[in-house]
Amino acid sequence: MCANFKPLSLEQLHNLGLPEIPFEYPEEVYPNYATPLLFHSAQGLEWRSVNFGLIPKWAEDKSIATKTYNARNETLLQKPTFAEATAKCHFGVIPVAEFYESKYFDNKPQRWGIRRQDGQATFIAAVYEITRVQGEIVRSASMITMDAIDHPMMKEFHEPGNIKRSVIVIPHERLQEWLTLSHPDIRSFVHGFPEEEFECSHVPKEKIKKASPQLNFFDS
Repeated sequence: MCANFKPLSLEQLHNLGLPEIPFEYPEEVYPNYATPLLFHSAQGLEWRSVNFGLIPKWAEDKSIATKTYNARNETLLQKPTFAEATAKCHFGVIPVAEFYESKYFDNKPQRWGIRRQDGQATFIAAVYEITRVQGEIVRSASMITMDAIDHPMMKEFHEPGNIKRSVIVIPHERLQEWLTLSHPDIRSFVHGFPEEEFECSHVPKEKIKKASPQLNFFDS
């Protein structure tokens, strides 16, 4: 499961010709942190700051986000947490510079980073919701995952065993198709990303501040 990632950089944003992001966000994101979500509206492509971890309309507070940051594609329409948002085709992408997974050595986890070899941002499929929690309007989203037991790269991550998961990567050329999907059947997007276009390496965790201005990261 992906619980930690680095959002796209300003350079990646410009290289993709995407709209400017009008808000700040952390250098690294964990569950219950804010992160940029790209979605399609009547005005075209838009950004929203969303809570990482979908908060359903029946939630009493935001704490549920620590358990809902990943959503299995197989049960999107069955799980109460995600069913309504999925039925309404609330699909977006969380663009990342790098996402992190655990690889185990001698039963001890190491944090590894996965990124595109060409340096571009990776579009991770997401389902989002808008609700009100304790009087506050809250926008939130979860990354959608798939089985990765046969994926050449992703099968090497997560705890030892026969359960392996991967985020679903939306190809750049299918971004508009994904964002304007008008039905909740996402099976045509449930494909492992082409491993030859990605790379991974050991990335030890660094101590960072929870929230820091967007440009601090981009200028480093």
